[in-house]
Amino acid sequence: MCAKNSFLTSLGVEIHASGHRRWPTEVKALVVADTLEPGATVNAVADRYGVQPNQLSAWRRLAKQGKLVLPSAPTDGPVFASLVVCDPAPAPPSCDRLPAAEQIRIVIGEVRLELAADT
Repeated sequence: MCAKNSFLTSLGVEIHASGHRRWPTEVKALVVADTLEPGATVNAVADRYGVQPNQLSAWRRLAKQGKLVLPSAPTDGPVFASLVVCDPAPAPPSCDRLPAAEQIRIVIGEVRLELAADT
C-alpha cells in the first residue's frame, strides 16, 4: 500500500481493490476547506489528496450550493478583521453661520403676517 493510500485510509477514505475510493462527506469537506486557505490552488490540493482536480471542483460547487458543510474555522488564536479608514465627512454648516433674515413674512391669500427676525 503506497503512502498516499495509507494517508487517505487514515482519514477514513475506503479504498477498494479495484482502486475505487469512497470519500466520506467529512473528508470531502476537509479537502474543500484546504482549497480555501490563502495561496492554495485546486490543482495542488487535488494532487496532495490524490483526487482529480475536476472532482475537487465538483465538491467545491456542492459546498457553494450549501450541500456540503465545511468545518468551522478554528477560533483558538487571534482573529483579524479588515479595517477601512475613510476621510471624515465634512461637518454640516452651523446655524450660527447662516445669515439672519431681517423680517419673517407669511402671506396666505389676503392675510399677511410680518415679524421681526429676532422674535
